[in-house]
Amino acid sequence: MAAAAALVVAFAATAMTPADAKTFRLSHNTNDTTTWQKGAEKFNELLKEKSGGEMDVRIFPMAQLTGGDQMKQAEMVGRGALDFVVTSAINVTPLVPEMAVFSLPYLYSDYDDVDATTAGAPGERMTEIMAKHGIVVLAWGENGFREVTNNVREIKSPADMKGLKMRVAGPMYIDVMNALGANPQQMQWTETFSALQQGVVDGQENPIGAVIIPQRVYEVQKYLTTWHYSYDPIFVGVSEKLWNSWDDKTREMVKSAAEEAMDYQKTITREDTAKGVDFLKDKGMEIYEPSGEEIDAFRKATKPAFDTWAKKVGPDLVSLYQQTIDGGGKKAEAK
Repeated sequence: MAAAAALVVAFAATAMTPADAKTFRLSHNTNDTTTWQKGAEKFNELLKEKSGGEMDVRIFPMAQLTGGDQMKQAEMVGRGALDFVVTSAINVTPLVPEMAVFSLPYLYSDYDDVDATTAGAPGERMTEIMAKHGIVVLAWGENGFREVTNNVREIKSPADMKGLKMRVAGPMYIDVMNALGANPQQMQWTETFSALQQGVVDGQENPIGAVIIPQRVYEVQKYLTTWHYSYDPIFVGVSEKLWNSWDDKTREMVKSAAEEAMDYQKTITREDTAKGVDFLKDKGMEIYEPSGEEIDAFRKATKPAFDTWAKKVGPDLVSLYQQTIDGGGKKAEAK
């Protein structure tokens, strides 16, 4: 076994000659305590191991290479100005509107629904779409189900959202918040903590395990409602120009490292989310967990935003996701 392992490492190392050895740059838009960072670090660790030290990734958190602009990262990777990116689907929507399909309000009910799409035909379709923009999706990870926090009041119904100044990440969430009667304000994540602290905005929405806990949102927010209204995956993407410069063995090695890293990132994100509610309660947050009936009220209230964005991303694409979630896609493949 030891000899076989040594042979694999030696074989992988031959995919690049010493003259090709290079340090690549990877950008993501959260800080260095998040599971995004841990996933990126695992990717670098695995890539070094598989390449025999010939490939190395330097990680730049907080969108440092794009001046804090989280939306610009994917565009720079697409034109080859950056090598790798770890970012979430919603951050790519200005460049690729179809990526908003993942985050349509109340598309998903649970992790099984999510995994069926990222590991199935919908994930493959999105990979094809991203490739048209110069980005090769190597593997899907997890940001998670986005929960709402604020400093004004407990949120139990759509009416409780009325008038709240809510920081949002992208265009689709503006429409969602407008449907709920809130006052959405699109803002870079790098500016959000201070905006919450200073009362420029009342609240925000993000996943517990991937963002709210590691970014210490609980220090500047009092109320959290686990409404699971939108899901957001992350992915490791590489510049198509860089991808095309490698031979097949190098591509297989890089993709394998990315898949293992994102499996790890997804696992620790879900673990952190599972224990997150108790952690946040201990930190003084007031947590409200809606009933099924209350979730239905939010679902109905956000339906106009769902319909608007379903048209933008394409009815056929939305249908593919829905069929996969309800099992229709799998049954069709089995015939």
